[in-house]
Amino acid sequence: MADVLYRRKRRPAMDGMVDAALGYAALGWPVVRGTAPGHDRACTCDRMGCPDPAAHPATMAWGVEASTDGDTIRRWWAADPEANVILPTGRVFDVFDVPRAAGVMALARMGRSGVPAGPVAALGSRYLFFVATRSPVDEDEWWSCHLDCVPEAIEEMPGLRWHCRDSFVLGAPSRLPGGGSVSWIRTPRDGGGTVVLPDPIAVLGILADASEEFTEGDR
Repeated sequence: MADVLYRRKRRPAMDGMVDAALGYAALGWPVVRGTAPGHDRACTCDRMGCPDPAAHPATMAWGVEASTDGDTIRRWWAADPEANVILPTGRVFDVFDVPRAAGVMALARMGRSGVPAGPVAALGSRYLFFVATRSPVDEDEWWSCHLDCVPEAIEEMPGLRWHCRDSFVLGAPSRLPGGGSVSWIRTPRDGGGTVVLPDPIAVLGILADASEEFTEGDR
């Protein structure tokens, strides 16, 4: 009986996951299956002590598999209804990933200065700012945030991560270990239904200053 109740409770969330994946695909954003919180552990992957539980692709071939094909997406989530949604970066968009407090500060400054923020998502203690992707030449000056990378160690931009080529982020409404989920603060579509991805350099300047101030204030 308990198992039946569990399945009934999870069904809306599972339906929401595939619907979200199809919604991203309709925007032209490739998606791929991710791991998820396990019933008795933080992540459904086989890795002991997973460094990024429930927040990484389900397979090593994610870069090749990522797709906008509706039939493929429905087949993936039919086979794994609890899978989180992974959004590869460096294709349609890049993502700036900052501490929540720095993100709140940056959004306020963008509003005052007239700099468009574009889509923004909340992921636990982090804010994700979606911006237009840059060319490989620009990216070579920064870093691609892989699973085991710790870019906060780079002193020039404390707390700021730039997800670009060969990286990814969790898409809403992906579930997080311990409860909670990824959610949109500013949705991908504006009031007219158009997806607007701002220029990353304008957004970067404000986020870099906010991240640095947040880190200094936390010392």
